[in-house]
Amino acid sequence: MTSVAPNDYDSFAEAYVAHTENNLVNAHYARPAMLALAGEVAGRRILDAGCGAGALSAALRERGATVTGIDTSPAMLALAGRRLGDDAELHLADLGGPLPFDDGTYDDVVASLVLHYLEDWGPALAEMRRVLRPGGRLIASVDHPFVACTFGDSRPDYFATTSYTFDWTFGGQSFPMRFWRRPLHAMTDAFTAAGFRVTTISEPQPDPAARELFPDEFRDLSTKVCFLFFVVEVPPSAESA
Repeated sequence: MTSVAPNDYDSFAEAYVAHTENNLVNAHYARPAMLALAGEVAGRRILDAGCGAGALSAALRERGATVTGIDTSPAMLALAGRRLGDDAELHLADLGGPLPFDDGTYDDVVASLVLHYLEDWGPALAEMRRVLRPGGRLIASVDHPFVACTFGDSRPDYFATTSYTFDWTFGGQSFPMRFWRRPLHAMTDAFTAAGFRVTTISEPQPDPAARELFPDEFRDLSTKVCFLFFVVEVPPSAESA
């Protein structure tokens, strides 16, 4: 049997979307938290970095934003195109390299559960800052560093940037995943080194409306950390000069 490379979303795109479309962690926790941090987005130009199948893009567009999506997975982009329509602006792009956009194109960048795939945040954050206008925002979520340190057979060095792996199982088939964990101070240091100003660090609760849908899971998620959310801003030109 041919082995699957880690993080190969093309190999499980349909199964991933079916699993995450209406589940607790994604549909009633991660996405609502990102939308709440984004606030009023009508008329704003937003880049969805790591858009996947476009669920967050669709929600932002429903709120009046003009959204561009990028992802490294052609299969996920195809699903996003199916969801968002033929007029959707979607690009195949790797956050580790240059983005195909001019300086200052966007008012916001959203990066939902994306940065923890990267060993080095520096190049990606530099590009996100470049494509944001002065005063623009990056709204990002990652695995909470306290949770990431629980993965694996032995306790890792919290202060080191290390990788961790596990399998995701969809439809009875397992797919290998690889992520990178780093301490909280390394995250905030990376943002400031890229020229951002940290304005919000959030550990939100799941949507209360999900309590009746997922009573046992809801209680567990509402009493433990899962993801960590940030809002960081590009200083206005007068301050960054």
